[in-house]
Amino acid sequence: MVEGWDEDGLRALRGALHAQDGVALLAALRRGPVREVLQLAGDGVAGAAAQGLPGAAEVAALLLGALQERGFRGDEELADRLRAVTGDAAIPLLRPLAVDLEMLALLLEGDPAESGARLDLSTGECWPAFADEPGPGPHPEEADDPERWLYVPAQGSRAGYRDMELFIEEVGDAALADRLRIAIGGRGAFRRFKDVLAGDEGSWSRYHRFRDERQRGRARAWLAEEGYRPHITFFVEPSSGSYPSGPV
Repeated sequence: MVEGWDEDGLRALRGALHAQDGVALLAALRRGPVREVLQLAGDGVAGAAAQGLPGAAEVAALLLGALQERGFRGDEELADRLRAVTGDAAIPLLRPLAVDLEMLALLLEGDPAESGARLDLSTGECWPAFADEPGPGPHPEEADDPERWLYVPAQGSRAGYRDMELFIEEVGDAALADRLRIAIGGRGAFRRFKDVLAGDEGSWSRYHRFRDERQRGRARAWLAEEGYRPHITFFVEPSSGSYPSGPV
C-alpha cells in the first residue's frame, strides 16, 4: 500500500508534467497517493484524457472522486474540468490560459502593501510588478489594458495562516501538534511553525504538499472567478510514436 510521496516520486511527477508526457505522468502517479497531488497533477491528467491516452480516463475518475471527498477551495473547478474530459458534464465556459498556478498563487498571497501584479492574457506569464526597463512586462501606461493584462491583487498571508491551522488538525502526533499550535500564536508564527516542523522530515514534506495543494486550489478558484482556467498542451505516446496534441 502506498503511504506517501518520496522525493524521487515527486521529481518524476513534476518531470512528466514539465515534459508534457502523458505516459510518464500516469506512471508517476502510481508512486504516491493521488489525494496529495490532485491540484498539481489534475490538469495533466485532464489533458491526457482529452487526447484519449489509454488509462487516462480511469485515472481522471480516480482524481475526481478524491476531489469530491476533499473539498479544498479550487477542487470543484478542477472536478468540473475532469468531468468534462470524461464526458460526464459540459465543458466549463472558461477561457483557457497557459498560466503557472504556482507562480500565480505566490502573487496572490503577496504583501498587500506592494503594488499589484499583472497576468499577461496573451502568454499566461505572471509579472510581479511594473517593469522599470523596456521589455515584455507590463508598463504603467499599458497595464490597465483589459484585453492584455489581468490585475492580480496581493491578498496577504491570512490564507497561509489558515493552512497551518488545518494542517495541525491532521497531524497524528499529539505532542508535535501541541508544539505547532503554540508556535503559530502571535507575531513570527510562520517562522516558528517552520522551525518546529524542520525537526520532523516526514511532517515537513507532508506540510509542503498540503500547502502547495491549497495554494494551487486558491489560484485556480481565483482564475475561474475571472473567467479563465489553466491550459496545458500535452503529448501522448501511442505505440506508433509520439504526436503533438492541440490545446486541452
